[in-house]
Amino acid sequence: MLGRAVRRARAARDAAVARHRATQDAKTAGMIAAQRAQIRKAPARRAARQALRRSAARFHGRRLLAALLALPVGLLGCLTTPLGRKFGISWLMHPGRRLYRRLVGVAAEQRAERDEAIRARLREQEAAADAEATADGVEDITDTVERPATTVPTPINSEVSEGEQFVSGFRFEEVAAEMEQAASQYDPENAMEILAMVEGLPAALTSVANVMKILAERSDSEFPLEKEVANGFNDIYGALMSAVAVAEDMGPLFRQAHAQDIARHEDPRNGHEAEKGWNV
Repeated sequence: MLGRAVRRARAARDAAVARHRATQDAKTAGMIAAQRAQIRKAPARRAARQALRRSAARFHGRRLLAALLALPVGLLGCLTTPLGRKFGISWLMHPGRRLYRRLVGVAAEQRAERDEAIRARLREQEAAADAEATADGVEDITDTVERPATTVPTPINSEVSEGEQFVSGFRFEEVAAEMEQAASQYDPENAMEILAMVEGLPAALTSVANVMKILAERSDSEFPLEKEVANGFNDIYGALMSAVAVAEDMGPLFRQAHAQDIARHEDPRNGHEAEKGWNV
């Protein structure tokens, strides 16, 4: 009877632990999915916000233009409005106000159409991003972590001492520290070398992001880690891929900001030696 009671208590304990783990995993999965969706959709939403701001600026510019056009007509209406009231002619009354309302109404309708098109395009891009993430297998880490049937007790005597350190063949922090040191000591010969470095940033950041993707996949399938750890690596991968999207805009931005300087290097007048005469 005592053994049966102990087995029942152990089974009840294991069931409670399993329910708690399932609830915690579901809560963590929902939170991570929401954060991952925000990171994945951030570039499209940023572009949509910029497009909406341009649409609003265009609308207010149209309002200002309408006010300028309606001003002389309104001054003329100071003369025609009394005549219209006297003879009962409605189109002579307040012509400037009616012209302004007409122009602003058309501008508002066009702005509403533009904003709706922008939001529709945003919805399409978000849906495409979700579909691409699902197709690439990035959306969710598969639940392949195997748990023991019962809770495994921690042994009292451990073979590993408290101060012992493990040395692994992969020390990401050392590689990152070397990159940081190289960046602090970077002394380019000219600005064109900086341009080449900027244009190579997307490939470099993609490689770093792929490291996190590999760690996420191996944490889920090979390493004895919980699912939350693999999801954490996957979130880092998504954040780094967002940085890659920003880095891809750096090259065109660099060339646009320094178009004249780059032209002097790529197409110098009478050769590089002659072009040096303008160097300050």
